[in-house]
Amino acid sequence: MQPELSKFIGQTVDSSIFEVEKEPIRRFADAVGESNPLYWDEEYAKKSRFGSIIAPPGFISSLWFSGRSKKWGPRERPSEALGPPELMDALDKAGFKRILDTGIDYEFFQPIKAGDTIRLTCVVKDMMERGKETKVVFLVTETTYTNQDGVVVAKAKSMTVHQ
Repeated sequence: MQPELSKFIGQTVDSSIFEVEKEPIRRFADAVGESNPLYWDEEYAKKSRFGSIIAPPGFISSLWFSGRSKKWGPRERPSEALGPPELMDALDKAGFKRILDTGIDYEFFQPIKAGDTIRLTCVVKDMMERGKETKVVFLVTETTYTNQDGVVVAKAKSMTVHQ
């Protein structure tokens, strides 16, 4: 592994924050065909054990939540949706310009509610270089989603292949 890439192993490479609002929850639920009234109906949700509208589990996978160091405002550059700038720059300089997302495994611990402020923190867990003639890098990251009370609501483990 090239030193300019291996230095990222164990490092936090992204820390973003976003506020969860009712209307985006409803739009996401509509987009994925989810009819659970906990995601739609404010009166129903208030009477539930959650006390408010909650987000469907996949809601946090929306790419626009990443790459923001403050609650709202433009990203520093559009490519931040693909990954943290320092790491993406290092991969690009090392000749790995193409990306293939091989999947994400989520663990959900607590529901995310409308009104929550969620901080995501992404850590590089591993990076492996493979191949003889055509080199590829396998990048393994873990993202932790924490609410405003410091409670971990979800974790995501992902792998991407860079060529």
